[in-house]
Amino acid sequence: QVQLVESGGGLVQPGGSLTLSCAASGMISIINGMGWYRQAPGKQRELVATISSGSRANYADSVKGRFTISRDNVKNTMYLQMNNLKPEDTAVYYCNIDGRYYDGPIYRPFDSWGQGTQVTVSS
Repeated sequence: QVQLVESGGGLVQPGGSLTLSCAASGMISIINGMGWYRQAPGKQRELVATISSGSRANYADSVKGRFTISRDNVKNTMYLQMNNLKPEDTAVYYCNIDGRYYDGPIYRPFDSWGQGTQVTVSS
């Protein structure tokens, strides 16, 4: 199977910055789509940003111009650079990655989620 480990969350003041990381491990053969989602208390999980295998990025309107998603295909790691953070960005952030992994002697698809990391924007 494939495991995802997130890091980089924390408490930051409005206008501040944070960078989240999501590292995938396991017998990974290929990674296709990667994305960040978030869930605020009492709300549904929502899409923040996605990045394709060709590094094409898409963003929710609420974060355009402030957040940047990127990926390192050698390290099997995805990042989310968050600038000019606002209180409404407060949420648990989850990463999601899909692709194929080696389950000898065959390859299987995977669609894995990280454990979540808390981001709190408050003065």
